[in-house]
Amino acid sequence: MKKITFYLLSCILLVSLSSAALNYSFGSLTFKSQILNNVEEVEVITSESIVNWMVEKVSGYHEGNIAIKSAEFLFEKDLLVGGEVIIDMNTINCTDLRGTYKNKLEQHLNSDDFFNVTEYPISTLVITSARKLYGDKYSIKADLTIKNITDNIEFEAFLSSGKATSDITIDRTLYDIKYGSGTFFENLGDRIIDDKFKLSVDISY
Repeated sequence: MKKITFYLLSCILLVSLSSAALNYSFGSLTFKSQILNNVEEVEVITSESIVNWMVEKVSGYHEGNIAIKSAEFLFEKDLLVGGEVIIDMNTINCTDLRGTYKNKLEQHLNSDDFFNVTEYPISTLVITSARKLYGDKYSIKADLTIKNITDNIEFEAFLSSGKATSDITIDRTLYDIKYGSGTFFENLGDRIIDDKFKLSVDISY
């Protein structure tokens, strides 16, 4: 009889502990859900946003722009906490040339020598952390993916009144874009193209 009583008490105790554990777990899930609910997802106005690019070479430079396919920012208590920007690589546009020379350069940038847009039609930037420094200035860490190669980058951005702006420098060789690179090829002379290109991002949200 004592053994049966002890067994019953043990079962009741286990059930009670299990119930408490479940309540705690559900409480944690509810808390996490409330945190997620505090994050506001804001869609970028792509028609009013643009990314300008510029690359230098020994004999000068080229510049242009490229379109944002889609993007969104995540805010928590009006502070930027994350986001994603998707670039349409088929929209590479050169603005410092005209006619045949413009078309020739754009075709070359679209080719395997550079971005291979047929195989890799999009590039993405995913914000992994955002820290407000002062005023409208943020320190951003992000994963940038070009040609299906992802690398971590850091840059500063300014957000104010529905506008986000930033100047970002990218090392193209990290994404297997080595054409004309003096780092990898010798005797290029005045055909050397800088390993780094600059992006000037202007986003409305």
